[in-house]
Amino acid sequence: MSRRGGPGGEGGRKADPPRPARWREAVMSPLMTLRIAFKSLGRNKLRTGLTMLGMIIGVGAVITMVALGDGAQSAIDAQIQSAGTNMIQVSAGNFAAGGVRQGQGAASTLVPEDAAAIAQLPGVQYVAAQSNTRAQIVFGNQNWNTTVQGTDIDYPLIRSWSTVDGDFFTSQDVSTAAKVAVLGSTVRDQLFGSGEDPTGQIIRIGNQPFTVAGVMGVKGQSGVGQDQDDVVFVPYTTVMKKLKGVTFVQQITVSATSAATTAQTADAISAALRVRHRIQPGDPDDFMVRTMDEIASVRKETTQTMTALLAGIAGVSLLVGGIGIMNIMLVSVTERTREIGLRLAIGARGGDVLLQFLVEAIVLSLVGGGIGIALGFGLSQGLTYYLTWPTTVSMTAVAAAFGFAGATGVFFGFYPARKAAALNPIEALRFE
Repeated sequence: MSRRGGPGGEGGRKADPPRPARWREAVMSPLMTLRIAFKSLGRNKLRTGLTMLGMIIGVGAVITMVALGDGAQSAIDAQIQSAGTNMIQVSAGNFAAGGVRQGQGAASTLVPEDAAAIAQLPGVQYVAAQSNTRAQIVFGNQNWNTTVQGTDIDYPLIRSWSTVDGDFFTSQDVSTAAKVAVLGSTVRDQLFGSGEDPTGQIIRIGNQPFTVAGVMGVKGQSGVGQDQDDVVFVPYTTVMKKLKGVTFVQQITVSATSAATTAQTADAISAALRVRHRIQPGDPDDFMVRTMDEIASVRKETTQTMTALLAGIAGVSLLVGGIGIMNIMLVSVTERTREIGLRLAIGARGGDVLLQFLVEAIVLSLVGGGIGIALGFGLSQGLTYYLTWPTTVSMTAVAAAFGFAGATGVFFGFYPARKAAALNPIEALRFE
């Protein structure tokens, strides 16, 4: 007598046939998912390459443009720094006699000891006292009328200027009021001829002999059109004692430690000078402190413009690459409809299919992004080598470009992946 009711008996419900191994169990491991992604993309290498080309060009363009922008910004910063972004000018104030006001710089209240006191303030990097005059410069049968700028040894450091012949005068020359001169290139050309090295020659400033210590490099015109090379630099003590016979200076040029601390340093200088000059609260200053606000403003505007330009380029380039990836993934979904239906029929879930197509899109983006980064490095170096254009490849830009490449793959690959996961298995298997 046969048993009834048992799961395997004749009268009972037949046992379920063994189910096939679930597809997702074979592919859900990260390694297997990547292998399938690369295998799927490798079936049509030309199309995969062309799809990645959009991302390669996009990321490469971003790296190259950021490198160009950073290099140009560095060059602009160097030029503005040379003009004195963090430079502070301390000038003597007005002097009035008999109701006649002489204007800025006419007062005799600014003295070399003020410069020494300013040098001790926090936030001050370099200090140079100045006393200027005009004189006729004579060498042999040549002469030239120009500005004689008495200054200190820190002045070339403040302005980031250097000599092309000889050297700037020394601190000993300043302390001894030595008769040494450093010529601007315009003065050198007028007295000795273009390109000549006059170091060691004797010139006359007014009626006094000076030894030429060196020649400054060419600086060109200033922002207001003044020829910065039409000048002779001598120790400020020499101008005070031997050319003008005074005990005061007209100006003190100061360099703050950074552009960000310039305003704070200028306030500290004003407070210190008020104390030194015994100016009572409420009384006007007998000096003027000015920062290079206009140059700082130009620097800020330049930085903002460059940042906006690079952001626009990066956005457009990556958008184009992302749209290309989305297009190819949509085509891939259509071509692989039967494959998707088969996977769903043997046990894969919609989430498994979605993950598979999403991984393929991310692989396209990251591989293309990696090649694009290499291309960006190569183009940057090529521009530097062949066009002598300054470039600076920023690791931050590289990391951001690679991160955006991955994010682009996720964003533009999600819709095709979701479309694949939503397919009906039966309809997918019937698809021709």
